[in-house]
Amino acid sequence: MQCEDLKTQNKLPIVYSKKYSVHFAGLEKLHPFDAAKGKHVQQLLCTELSLESGDFYNPVEITKEQLLKVHTPKYLKSLKWSFNVACIAEVPPLIFMPNFTVQSGYLRPMRFQAAGSILAGKLALEYGWAINLGGGFHHCCSYKGGGFCPYADITLLIVRLFELEASRVQRAMIIDLDAHQGNGHERDFQNVDTVYILDMYNAYIYPKDHEAKSSIRCGVELKHFTEDGYYLRQLNRCLMQSLAEFKPDVVIYNAGTDVLRGDPLGNLAITEEGVIERDRLVFSTFRALGIPVVMLLSGGYMKSSKRVIADSIVNLQRQGWLSLN
Repeated sequence: MQCEDLKTQNKLPIVYSKKYSVHFAGLEKLHPFDAAKGKHVQQLLCTELSLESGDFYNPVEITKEQLLKVHTPKYLKSLKWSFNVACIAEVPPLIFMPNFTVQSGYLRPMRFQAAGSILAGKLALEYGWAINLGGGFHHCCSYKGGGFCPYADITLLIVRLFELEASRVQRAMIIDLDAHQGNGHERDFQNVDTVYILDMYNAYIYPKDHEAKSSIRCGVELKHFTEDGYYLRQLNRCLMQSLAEFKPDVVIYNAGTDVLRGDPLGNLAITEEGVIERDRLVFSTFRALGIPVVMLLSGGYMKSSKRVIADSIVNLQRQGWLSLN
C-alpha cells in the first residue's frame, strides 16, 4: 500500500489485525503477557468509539526482505530453532515444540505486529498520529531478541521512515515509557545523532543493560513503587528538556502499561489516572507542535491493562488530540 493512498480510506489511523494474537496450545498462558491484548483493546474501542472491525487498518505480514533491512541473517536463522525462540519468549516448554508450531503460533503474530508498527509510522505522517494495537518490542535489537521481543519493530519503523520518507523524516525521537529499559533500540541506535532516546524505567528490574544506556539522551531511573506525582513531574521535565535539545520530525511513543500499580513485572505504582495523564502529556506536547506521534502498546501484564489503554485512547480522542490533519 502506497503512502499517498492511505488517507483516502476514511478510517482512523489505528492499526490492528486479528492475526496479532499469540497462541501455542495454551502454553502462552505460562507467560504473564496478555497474548490477545490487542484484540481486547480493539473490542473495547469498537464499543466506546462506535467503530466496526473494518474501521481499523490491517497490516500485511512483514517479509524476510524487510526484516533484513535491520536484522542480521544470522539472527533470523537462529529463530528456526525452538530453543532460541523459547529463550526470547520466556516460555521454556516451547523448547519441545516443533519449530513450525512456534513459527505459526508466536513468530508469525509478532511479524504482523511489527508490520503494524511500520504501517502506523506511514499513517502518522499523513494524519499526524497513529496507534498500533501491538508492537513496541523494545528489548530486541538487530542481532538479538529477548524479553518476549523477537523483532526490532521500533528500529524497523524508524529505518523504513528514514529510507522511504527521507524528504519528511530525517530526525526521530523515541519516548520509551514502558517500565523496562528499552535496551534493544538503544543498542541499534548507539552513536546515531539523528535518533534521540528518552527512557524512563525501573532501574531495578530486567534488563539492566548498562552498555545500552549510553544511547539514552534523557533518562530517569525509577525506583520500585514510584507513584504518579513524581513520575508525571519527571516526564514533564524530560519532555521539555528533550524538545530543547532535539527537534524531531516524528515521535515513536512506546506506551507500556506495565507501569501500573500491581503489574507483576513492572513493580511501579502508577494509577490508571496516571497512565491516562501520561499519554495525554505525550500527545498534547507533540501534537500541539505539529509533530507526528506513533503510539505502540508494548508491555502490560495485567488483565486491567486493556481497559486502561482503551480509556486512554478514548480520552485522547475526546480531548481532541486524535483529530485528523
